[in-house]
Amino acid sequence: MLIVAATEFEVGGLKSEVGSRKSDISYLITGVGMVSTAFALGKHLASHNYDLAINLGIAGSFDRNIALGEVVEIVEDRFSELGAEDDEAFLTIDDLSFGESVFKSTAKISDFGLTLKQVRAITVNTVHGNEASIQKLSRHFKAQLESMEGAAFFYACKQADLPCLQIRAVSNYVEKRNRDAWQIGLAIKNLDTFAARLLREVVRDT
Repeated sequence: MLIVAATEFEVGGLKSEVGSRKSDISYLITGVGMVSTAFALGKHLASHNYDLAINLGIAGSFDRNIALGEVVEIVEDRFSELGAEDDEAFLTIDDLSFGESVFKSTAKISDFGLTLKQVRAITVNTVHGNEASIQKLSRHFKAQLESMEGAAFFYACKQADLPCLQIRAVSNYVEKRNRDAWQIGLAIKNLDTFAARLLREVVRDT
C-alpha cells in the first residue's frame, strides 16, 4: 500500500504512530500542486507496484455544513481550470474534446468497514480568496472542497490502473484569506487519527 501526501507535515504524525511498525506501507511525498503530484507519482509507479494508493491531505471547504477539522472522503475530483474561456462561459477540456477533467476514486473506505461523509472536490493551481471568483466557481461546479493535488492523484492512479482513495481534513473555509480562522493543526490531528484507524483496517483486510 502507498500513502501519498503533498507535504511531510500532513503525514508526519501518522508515520510516527503507524509507519515504523508496518513494513507493507510505503510513503511518497510529492510536493505541493498538481504538476508535482502527477510527476512524482507517475515516476514512482513506473518502478513500484501496489494494491492500493491513499492520498492524505488538508483542503479548503466551500460547504459551511462541513465543520473545520472534519475528515471526509473525496469520491470525485476535477481539474477546474483545464479548458478555455468563451467570453463569460467556461469550456472544460471535455467540452473541447481534448481530454477529461473529472476523475473518481476506484476504492472506498466502506470496503474496509469504515464510513465518512463523501464529497466532491476541485483541484486548483490558485486557491480561491476572492468572493466573486468563489461565487462563480461554486455556481459552475458545485464542488464542496478544493485542494491543489487531488485530481492529479486520481489521474495518475487511473493511468497506472491502481485502486485509489482520497481522504482530506478541512483546514479552512474558502473565503477571503483569513489565517486567524484556519484550523490546520486540528485538521492534521484528525486526519492522522482517522488514517491510522483506516490503515489498521486495510492491513487487516489484505
